[in-house]
Amino acid sequence: MRQAFNFYRSYWDVAKELNDKDRLAFYDALLTRQFTGEETELKGLVKFAYLSQKHSIDKQIKGYEDKTKRPLQYPSQDPTQGGTQGPSVQEKEKGKEKGYIPSKDEFIAFALEKMPDVLKEAVGLKYESWVVNDWSINRKGKMSKIVNWKSSLINTLTYLPKDESKKEKRYEDMTDGEQIAYNMRKRELEYANKTR
Repeated sequence: MRQAFNFYRSYWDVAKELNDKDRLAFYDALLTRQFTGEETELKGLVKFAYLSQKHSIDKQIKGYEDKTKRPLQYPSQDPTQGGTQGPSVQEKEKGKEKGYIPSKDEFIAFALEKMPDVLKEAVGLKYESWVVNDWSINRKGKMSKIVNWKSSLINTLTYLPKDESKKEKRYEDMTDGEQIAYNMRKRELEYANKTR
């Protein structure tokens, strides 16, 4: 089910020209079309005002339908009852919802995507500490709820320990065999770059 749409300035400009009763009918028709996909039968100036914006309205609906890969329609069941179908297309956007708590695997995967050399176990412990603290973190001495977990995690990653096995060794710290392999690889890359 559609949750929002862009209310264009042109909708407001046209509506300002109508009297209160017609303006309400215009807004009602606009909202009904945007949220349910249903057309409202209009007459007189309201119909003229609506038709002047129909191209924009239809274009927005087409954009929504193309994005979600399904037609815009009003739910056929009572909205107070639970759904009978699986998660909606908007489920993909759940990580962006405020207050959403990801699974531990999703949390770790996101951290490793943003900072591949962070210690995986440290990220797991950070997740567990946030869960134990009721999805809250200490900000300036007081606990506050995490609203955007991705942003909070990105800000935390720099303070977590790094996975030393993923860290590139300094040349001086390499064994003789590692130095030989390093030098050979370096020459291969230099040769490849010269022949291009």
